[in-house]
Parts: sequence; structure tokens; C-alpha cells
Amino acid sequence: MSHPLLEKDLLSTCVHCGFCLEVCPTYRLTGDENNSPRGRLRLWREEAAGRLARDPETDFYTSECVGCLACEPVCPAGVAYGDILEQTRHEHVSAGRFHPKPELRLAAQAVRYPALFNAALAPARALRSLGFFPHPLIFPGRPHVTESTAAYARRLMMLHKPTGPRVALLTGCLMEAMFREINFATVRVLIDNNIQVVIPDEQGCCGAFHEHTGLDGVDELREQNRRAFLPLAVDAAVSNSAGCGLALKKTLAPDMPVRDVLEFLGEIGIKAREPRGGRVYVDLPCHLVHGQRSPGIPAAVLDATGYQWELAPCAKDCCGSGGIYNIQKPKNAREILAKKSAFLNEAEGDPIILATSNHVCMMQWNSAKSLVKRPFRVAHVIQLLDPNCRPSK
Repeated sequence: MSHPLLEKDLLSTCVHCGFCLEVCPTYRLTGDENNSPRGRLRLWREEAAGRLARDPETDFYTSECVGCLACEPVCPAGVAYGDILEQTRHEHVSAGRFHPKPELRLAAQAVRYPALFNAALAPARALRSLGFFPHPLIFPGRPHVTESTAAYARRLMMLHKPTGPRVALLTGCLMEAMFREINFATVRVLIDNNIQVVIPDEQGCCGAFHEHTGLDGVDELREQNRRAFLPLAVDAAVSNSAGCGLALKKTLAPDMPVRDVLEFLGEIGIKAREPRGGRVYVDLPCHLVHGQRSPGIPAAVLDATGYQWELAPCAKDCCGSGGIYNIQKPKNAREILAKKSAFLNEAEGDPIILATSNHVCMMQWNSAKSLVKRPFRVAHVIQLLDPNCRPSK
């Protein structure tokens, strides 16, 4: 038993019950059991035990996995599929069995240097702030081009002086560099609800990007965030991105509680907005409900938006974004999204808003505008709580 996954006994816990098949997006797409958690686990176990030689089919089926983690909650044996997938991806990349796209390798290096990454994407923020959205994955928004979330939070803290719970906000790499209007809205909503906001100065990428790609650097990024967050006297660290929140929980637990910002707001109570027109369909990010094992976005928080809302059909099913899956496997991702977004063609309401709580899911949903025959807009739920930040059409 020389293979690390065998030594940890991670690969032998699957009891082959098949509960994972019906929730797996790639199995539902292809009907191929090798393209399911049960099939992949069998391939990985046989290979680790030396009963199966390294094979291009194993590499292919590993790369096909979205990483949505929907298999974990339904597994009666408690298979730690996400941990196994993360280690296997890393092994395959290190051994040259899988090659992340060059732009992803470049991005993985860039996010290790937040200041440079933010500066490099300043032109993209400027284009978005002027109303130009040059790619289907780039959703409308008006980010501040030069002021950082940390500077903005300090300014609002001095102005409003909230006295309630104190939280440390993870600003994220892509969120801060490209979509920081969501961070600004998060700061406003927190302070408006009398919550003190601290932005750790030395924080970095949460490491989720490297987990998804299988590239090196996860441990170093986690250690950087431990140094940035753990010395702070706060009630919790909060994240406005489900995938980043899961990665931060892996980093800080059990030394500091990590909460999804909407979950946190639901627990302390939140100011309600005036009733608004239109209808909101809420989609739940995989890494919130499957990864963090959250029941979802609290109903009290959704009620507080002032909109009529309901969960989107199949709200707990993956939209196909999968961190970087829609870049690595665009055809699969688009097929998954096409089925999931079809309801919008007949959905009630005018205007229609598709709301979620993860910026990568927002990117994927924005690309559905070429699939859906009627107009809709994409928003983060935190934006719907913010009277100063209305999602653009």
C-alpha cells in the first residue's frame, strides 16, 4: 500500500450503491458509468493498487469530472470524493497526464501576487465600468477601477461606525480584480446592518483555483491566509463566494469560524428593502450546498430583498461552471447549462432576475443569454440587498 490514497484508506470506502449516479452531471449527460463518481473511484482504486496500468481513459474520465461535489451528501458511506479528486488532479498534472490550458496556468501564477493581478485587470474593470462586456462570461457591472475594497471598507467604517459583530471579509482574487462591485455591495450591506468589517491586509487567493486545476501552490496560499486571518479579533471570517468560502473553511477551521455572508446575515437579522417589481429565481451554488453542506440561502435573507422570489428548478444541480470547468470543458458545461436554464423561456415575471451567491456561477449564467430566448439579468443576492447597487440589465 504505497499509494497515498490507499494508505489513507480513502479509495476503499465506496460501497458501489450507485446513489451518486443520479446526481452526477456528467453521468446524466453521457450515461457512461465511467463518467460517474462510482466509476472514477473504481478506476483510481484499480490503478493505485497496481491492477490497472496508467491509461488514457482514466485520464479522460478524471478530467471530465465537474467537481460539483453533489455525490458527497448522498453517499451513505461518506466517501470523501472531493479530497480524492483534489489529490488525483494534482497527481495527474504533476505526472503530465493532464495539461491545464495555458491561460489557466498563467492565471494560477498571477493570483499569487494580488497587487499585480489587480493592476493587470484594471483595463478590464475600466471596460466594465463603461458598460463594455467583451466576453459572454463577463456579466454587467460597474466596478470601481482604482479604489480597493479594503480602502472602501475603511472609508465606510469611519463614516458609519457600526458597533455590532466584527467580521473579516475575504475579498478573493477574481472577485476583487474583476467584479469588485460585489465586494463593495457586500461591505455596504454589512455596515448597513451594523456589522463591523475588517479586510485583512495580507490575504491572498483562497487556493480554490489551484484545487480545480491540480496545480501546485495550494498549501502556500492557505498558509498565507492563516497568517492574515487568524491573528484578527473577529467573530467570523465571511465570504461572498461559495467556492472561496469552502476553500477558506479548509484553511481556517477549526481555529476561526468561516461563514457564507448571506448565512451570517440570516442569523443576526437583516434590514428588509421595499417591495420591488420583477421576479427572482434563486440558484444555489454547488460549493455552498454540497461543499459547505449549507441548507441554502436563508429565506429571511431572500425575503429581505423586497422581490418575489422562488428557487429555480433543479436549484441544487450544477450549472456547469465547476470553478474552471466551463473553460476546460466548454462543450460539456454548455450542455449542462442548456438543460438547467431552459425554464427561463417560460418563467413568470418581468423583469426576470437569476440570482445566486457565487461570481463564477454568475459568469456561467450570463453565458446562458445566448441559450435563452427572452431577456434576463444575473445578480448576486448581496446586490439585491443593497439599495445603492442595482444589477444592470
